[in-house]
Amino acid sequence: MTQKYSDFMRWTSRVVILSMLVTGLPLQSAFAGMVETDQAVANDLAGQDRARINAFIDREDVLAQLQNQGVTAGEAKARVNALTDDEAHNIAGKLDQLPAGGEVLSVLLTVFIVLLVTDILGFTKVFPFTKSIKR
Repeated sequence: MTQKYSDFMRWTSRVVILSMLVTGLPLQSAFAGMVETDQAVANDLAGQDRARINAFIDREDVLAQLQNQGVTAGEAKARVNALTDDEAHNIAGKLDQLPAGGEVLSVLLTVFIVLLVTDILGFTKVFPFTKSIKR
């Protein structure tokens, strides 16, 4: 009986030692940092800029021009979501500079150029006449 007892104690002590070693190891590390006010405001402004561009795309005259160019509203909105924060801010700023009720052509040209560049860079495939630089 003493042999069984000592075998049991040896096995139990090994399990306890192993479990203590495993629980002491860090499995995942976490990093917490402060978010600067400028960064938080920039993220909020980028969302507002994208919302303004999407609202512009939803207008009937803009949708008609996009369809004339062969771009659907869904494709255009996907491109707007793929823009960087700076690009979205620049395009939204140009929307504010347009005269009321007119000259949509410059904004459409800007959207078309952004779509064309993303096609050439290989991020999307909207226009059949472009060749991607990614192979």
